[in-house]
Amino acid sequence: MIKVLFFADQREKVGKDQLEFDGEGMNIHAVKTYLEEKYPALALDRTMTAVNEEYEEEEERLMEKNDVIAFIPPVSGG
Repeated sequence: MIKVLFFADQREKVGKDQLEFDGEGMNIHAVKTYLEEKYPALALDRTMTAVNEEYEEEEERLMEKNDVIAFIPPVSGG
């Protein structure tokens, strides 16, 4: 199982701040696609992605058991 963490408006769109599912062997792009199909309001195309607290590229990283993925939404300041 992998754990996915959601922040800001992602929490509202999913209805929780985290979830777990069997995504072992999927790359980050496949995880995003799976989640967007399951939660159509969720838009992950502009998020940064961290796996186990390290930023990762979508195509390069394959998920392993007990990985934690965090989708970090864009932020603005002022």
